[in-house]
Amino acid sequence: MLKTRRHLELLAPAKNADFGIEAINHGADAVYIGGPAFGARAKAPNTIADIVRLVKHAHRYHAEVFVALNTIFHDNELAGARELVQQLYDAEVDALIVQDMGLLEMDLPPIQLHASTQTDIRTVEKARFLDQVGFSQIVLARELDLHTIQKISAATTCNLEYFIHGALCVAFSGQCYISHAHTGRSANRGECSQECRLPFTLEDQKGRIIGKDKHFLSMKDNDQSANLRALIDAGVSSFKIEGRYKDLPYVKNATAHYRQLLDEILHESPELAKSSHGDCTYTFNPQPEKTFNRSATDYFANGRQADIGAFDTPKFSGESLGKVSKVGKDFFEVDTDIQLHNGDGVCFFDVHKELVGLRVNSVDGKKLYPNDMPLDIRRGMAVYRNRDHAFMRLLEKDSAQRKIAVNMILTETQDGFSLMVTDEAGFCATAYCLAEKQIAENIEKARASLFENLSKLGSTDFITKEIQLETTQTWFVPASTANSLRRDAIEQLQQTRDLGYQRPPRRASAEPPATYPDDTLSYLANVYNKKARIFYEKHGVKMIAAAYEANKELDEVPLMITKHCLRFSHGLCPKEAKGVIGVQGTVTAEPMTLINGNDRFTLKFDCKPCEMHVMGKIRKPVLKMGPPQTIKFLQKIN
Repeated sequence: MLKTRRHLELLAPAKNADFGIEAINHGADAVYIGGPAFGARAKAPNTIADIVRLVKHAHRYHAEVFVALNTIFHDNELAGARELVQQLYDAEVDALIVQDMGLLEMDLPPIQLHASTQTDIRTVEKARFLDQVGFSQIVLARELDLHTIQKISAATTCNLEYFIHGALCVAFSGQCYISHAHTGRSANRGECSQECRLPFTLEDQKGRIIGKDKHFLSMKDNDQSANLRALIDAGVSSFKIEGRYKDLPYVKNATAHYRQLLDEILHESPELAKSSHGDCTYTFNPQPEKTFNRSATDYFANGRQADIGAFDTPKFSGESLGKVSKVGKDFFEVDTDIQLHNGDGVCFFDVHKELVGLRVNSVDGKKLYPNDMPLDIRRGMAVYRNRDHAFMRLLEKDSAQRKIAVNMILTETQDGFSLMVTDEAGFCATAYCLAEKQIAENIEKARASLFENLSKLGSTDFITKEIQLETTQTWFVPASTANSLRRDAIEQLQQTRDLGYQRPPRRASAEPPATYPDDTLSYLANVYNKKARIFYEKHGVKMIAAAYEANKELDEVPLMITKHCLRFSHGLCPKEAKGVIGVQGTVTAEPMTLINGNDRFTLKFDCKPCEMHVMGKIRKPVLKMGPPQTIKFLQKIN
């Protein structure tokens, strides 16, 4: 099936094949996973054998598997990257999520390509260009609002993918170089050191402290639950959950949550369609706030919001319980109406404003007896629950079933019976058997027994929706006959479905080649190899700087570009000050400074596009690091 924008796709993360299988079981239409190398999550690699296992499971439901090959490549790695693409194609992977345009200049097998979020798709012009060079799906920047998405939709024909849940990188994706500048571990090569989650002191241009020991570059987590219909109306058809480093309960919970929301929309909107097969049932009620999050924001979907930062902690504090009302020798009491359980995890901010976690050994009403009594808990402190033990126990077990609905028609033949089985997608199979026909003595009992035996689909991928009898009269059909027909028909149906699955095709690029929106590229374009340079030259670019990872940018440059603005967060935005009596003309976008230990980052504010630039220089030890070595990569794959 060739997916269009009318086919809604729920795209879930897979740290490994087992996580991906559970994501499919919990309702994902597609999953994305890292391969043996070149994924933007270097700590989540997977073997080709594991990917094959995931692909086989996904394709049972005509769900898809995308492999994230979304780092930039050094010239030394191009041959290895080409080898890996071939292996993934042979593994029957459905698409590759890529950042490096050098891949488009290589002789690749006809596998579908998706433009990663690292390609920094923030403008109509950039989206239109990627639409024309062979990408079937493009991952829009998380910072885009609904109005801009709508304009991109009108200017393109490819499918549009948008992050709807999970962690938010504070920088425009693909535009953060702090990690490489300080450690040589590049975010664009899957090795981000997450310095954005560290505590900082913030000073204004006169050296006055605005905030101390706050996580000023740490964002809340994305939650677009309330915006799904608006995103569909704007042109989005692929809804992506972040989290290839997250644990399995998070994947199950988030996937089930959005599956239910999208199914509601599909039920109300006959012009839309599912992009895979089967319906899910769950042993739990999905609650995304119960698994890892830094509280929720819809970020910039509806324009700039005042409260998008997770400045107090980058950790998961969980749901608010209430305040400590009493402290005993081995317990403390919390004034809460929430039912707590033995084994719950709770936490609080201590006197140093650090998040302290503890496990509750037992609960007696509102009294909590922890395994280890914290010394610095005080009356009046706010307490949170970051592990609901009862909820997590449900997620740690088998927690979902995915079944494909089938209709059955039993027909009499000249010398027996036939059973035709048709699934929800129209795939059909028919089984026949020879049998002596006997008129049923007890019609109701015979029909009930027949329906019961035909419905026994057990551990198969199918569930009976409707059974019809197209016979001249009610026959007695022995259980053995009914069971044999059912098994044969279902086995044939599964084979028909397997044969009927078609991988999505590679999209051809436009001829003549589309022209890139700019004729000059800075290090921000992440051009790290000769193939990528050839690509951009072919598309009209005349000046091309090397990627930051080439260590050519020795002066202070933006190490991070972000839509998040610390002037806005602190009520110091010049745009917001316009028209305010007594303030207009007194607030300007002067630099600020972020300080962590010996590191000082100058913050510059570009108010026209409404961006903040975190300035810095590459460290000398990083300059001494050599380029990637091909042999290390080959050993990694083998």
